[in-house]
Amino acid sequence: MIRLDNIEVTFGDFTAIPNLDLHVRPGEFFTLLGPSGCGKTTALRTLAGFIEPSKGSVHVDGKNVTKLPSDKRQVGMVFQNYALFPSMSVWENIAFGLRVRKEKSAESDRLVRDIAHRVELSDEQLHKNVAELSGGQQQRVAVARALVLKPKILLLDEPLSNLDAKLRHQLRQQLKDLQSEFGITTVYVTHDQDEALAMSDRVAVFNKGVVEQVGTPQSIYDQAATEFVCNFIGDSSALTPEFMAEVNRISGAGLSLAANSYLRVEKASLTPPADGSAAVGLSGKVVSRTYHGLHSRYVVRSHGAEIRLLVREDGGVHPEAGTATTLYVQPGHILQYHADSGKALDRLDQAVSLP
Repeated sequence: MIRLDNIEVTFGDFTAIPNLDLHVRPGEFFTLLGPSGCGKTTALRTLAGFIEPSKGSVHVDGKNVTKLPSDKRQVGMVFQNYALFPSMSVWENIAFGLRVRKEKSAESDRLVRDIAHRVELSDEQLHKNVAELSGGQQQRVAVARALVLKPKILLLDEPLSNLDAKLRHQLRQQLKDLQSEFGITTVYVTHDQDEALAMSDRVAVFNKGVVEQVGTPQSIYDQAATEFVCNFIGDSSALTPEFMAEVNRISGAGLSLAANSYLRVEKASLTPPADGSAAVGLSGKVVSRTYHGLHSRYVVRSHGAEIRLLVREDGGVHPEAGTATTLYVQPGHILQYHADSGKALDRLDQAVSLP
């Protein structure tokens, strides 16, 4: 559906994107994820036609659109601040693109009412000024304005970033539901890893203009291909060579002591695995415990490493700070990366010890 081939984007002497290759499948919810300034919005605007690449090509539905202006690419765009017209009514905002396209009045009215109904905007709301609407309703207006033109692709540039946390959680599900209902190919930009994991079919993780990994949310989280992806997505504890040596001594796992090693917070526990999986028990001392309602967050110092983990309040043990404890870890859950390249170790590479 969408192909970005060998895309390079430069601004003067600065290269924002050196060489980007991406493929988005029809009907997919595809997310460009990364920190501020990593190139994700530049990639989206290049796809939209707002930026012309210095090299490479953009293909939509098998057609090379690299030189086409944005209004000829059959893409709909929802901006970070929605870019609604404050002096216009909701109806006028949604109908704006139809008027530019010189659609007949009767057909415009039918299309606006149909799309408003599908995004759950009432007839009463259609005649209100956009300033009278809540943040969530304004988002639906922005999506309706993009979809009323029946684009092949919907582009969303951090549309939830200006909302409070509770509304953001509510609206991301609504956005995903709308995308599923319309079945439209969607490219979504965000710096919020939780949004990306919760909403996406696949995710491309950007770092300094380069895509570090493309995959499903689960594969990116559980099998992060690079140290950057491991540290950017989720919460992990860095492991020391001493910690790794103790894991190897007890388990015979033969994990590398020279690699940079990490453990996700949910992969460590203060009790043996309930499913009977083999786990290594390591001595440790509780550094701190903080209460978060459904769970407590612990920091346990063990063999030179400070391991962060979560313990549910309705089960498990709850030692206090300063007390000795046993930390349980499954060697297969440890993520390891080459110290020089930051790339993940293959299992065959892991039987390496410090010189």
